[in-house]
Amino acid sequence: MTQPDETELEATILKLAGQRGQGRTICPSEAARAIGGDHPEGWGPLMQPIRRVAVRLMKQGRIVITRKGRPVDPDDFRGVYRLRLPEDE
Repeated sequence: MTQPDETELEATILKLAGQRGQGRTICPSEAARAIGGDHPEGWGPLMQPIRRVAVRLMKQGRIVITRKGRPVDPDDFRGVYRLRLPEDE
């Protein structure tokens, strides 16, 4: 399988977050599995690229990265995180 480009990763993250709905989160592995399939050899290698795209999207204000329910600093977070759409102003 060829590595998907960042445009595909971005579109998948935004689509899944949109389907989940306002105020609800997705796990980054959901986006990885949507592209790479259910086998860890397919989706596992996508986790770092998904993280990079999520950080860029957060800096653009298009997605929010949360940890333990709170937004994180996109340049400095560790561990398990979730993704959601920004709340409407």
